[in-house]
Amino acid sequence: MATLGLDVMTAQTIQLALAPVFVLVAIGGIMNTLSLRLGRVVDRSRELQELHGETSGGEHDMVVREIRSLDLRIVIIGRALLLLVLASLAIGITVVLLFLEEFAHVGLNPVAAGTFIVAIGLFMWSLVLFLRETREATEALRIPEMYLEKEREL
Repeated sequence: MATLGLDVMTAQTIQLALAPVFVLVAIGGIMNTLSLRLGRVVDRSRELQELHGETSGGEHDMVVREIRSLDLRIVIIGRALLLLVLASLAIGITVVLLFLEEFAHVGLNPVAAGTFIVAIGLFMWSLVLFLRETREATEALRIPEMYLEKEREL
């Protein structure tokens, strides 16, 4: 009969650990998106670096502006990915603490709650950086005014 009680407690711990695991799935999706964005940014920066020496005047200035923007985006994406990895590690620690609490019967629930709060904080911070990076990309992709011909009045 005691084994049945242990099995129920283990099942409850597994259920409790599922919420952090779902957060890990969300983090993985965002990491994938950021990795793809980083790859595109790096590819574009390499193209522009090749053009850098071949341009002059206004065209050169545009290339330099875009390279600076891409460099900033690379930094922001790198920081966001770092925060997501740290959040993932904190979630892993949370799950381990939940199981240690269950099997070692030590008072780790407050610590597990703390690591989960840290993980969510890191996750939210990475989302703010993701938003910042997309805003930077949007600003960089704005079409220069000279190409936006005014519509003729009919």
